[in-house]
Amino acid sequence: MSGSSFGKNLMLTTFGESHGAGLGAVLDGFPAGMQLSESDIQKFLNRRKPGTSSITTPRKENDEVEILSGVFEGKTTGTPIAMLIRNTSQRSADYSEIASYYRPGHADFGFDTKYGFRDYRGGGRSSGRETIGRVCAGSICSKLLSEMGISVYAYTRSIGDVEIDYNNFNRDSIAKTITCMPDEDADKRATILIERYKKEQDSVGGVIECVIKNAPAGIGEPVFDKLDAMLSHAVMSIGAVKAVEIGDGVIASRVRGSENNDQFCIDNGKVSKKTNHSGGILGGMSDGTDIILRAHIKPTPSISSSQSTVNKNGEEIDISIGGRHDPVIVPRAVVVVESMCAFTLLDLMMSNMHSQAAYLKDFYK
Repeated sequence: MSGSSFGKNLMLTTFGESHGAGLGAVLDGFPAGMQLSESDIQKFLNRRKPGTSSITTPRKENDEVEILSGVFEGKTTGTPIAMLIRNTSQRSADYSEIASYYRPGHADFGFDTKYGFRDYRGGGRSSGRETIGRVCAGSICSKLLSEMGISVYAYTRSIGDVEIDYNNFNRDSIAKTITCMPDEDADKRATILIERYKKEQDSVGGVIECVIKNAPAGIGEPVFDKLDAMLSHAVMSIGAVKAVEIGDGVIASRVRGSENNDQFCIDNGKVSKKTNHSGGILGGMSDGTDIILRAHIKPTPSISSSQSTVNKNGEEIDISIGGRHDPVIVPRAVVVVESMCAFTLLDLMMSNMHSQAAYLKDFYK
């Protein structure tokens, strides 16, 4: 299977299956000399691990990370950073029945068609647990970005038809609410909605918003490796994401140019914009204002209510999916979106280091 690696200057490779011995990542190309410990990574992993609230899967996993290489005496060495998270709560018997049929909304049919064989235990590589490796790498990139004064943070903007009110926005609430909403009133309403769908043996989706503050202008390559294109690639590669928007997103297709254009101005002696409809990216390059991205997450496809499908014998059957599943994926995916955005930004910032001859002269003279 190809396609398990992503990046250019930084290369992230994830490995492992949902019900295998473990999962993890190898982050290659990360510079030497940054202080790094397992606790730096664990803080991020704790935000996505299962069994933490009534609206997540009851599967209990500590998701404790082991750094296998790339760190010596508490600092990155410049060599590949290999990280492993062992699975400890596999219940593969929950999935033995699904080996014979294709679950609606899952990758089962695609895997069988492509490879003629699949790991049906929790979806194998198509499981949401694959994102553990992404979070490991993203936590490391986020730390380096923060040391440069760049902040990357994501939160739940909406679940179903419950959307946050920006007048109630409190960044501290992201870590306190079980939905990862920065609006505690919206969190309460969303929780009621999720619990209702859960009782109805159903699920719900939502929208995650990610904001990048203080990214320098000029990051991103103007043709195929545009910043918005690479961010979209990174975020769309997360299994549950069905659409990505930058700035005003789809709204931009319904307004006039005079409404969509961000007029430039001077703010505290620097070039800035009066508005930010572009979401901080123009011509594929950052413009120095906040980068704003939204990821639209589909409802959890594993639901216990009755559905129609087809088995390997070509027979139409009705099924009810058992096992341990999230009634909503969104809260646990917040840190995954954040991690992929941090990784992509840092990767493109490394490309920008040789965009001008003067940069090389200043570095090496």
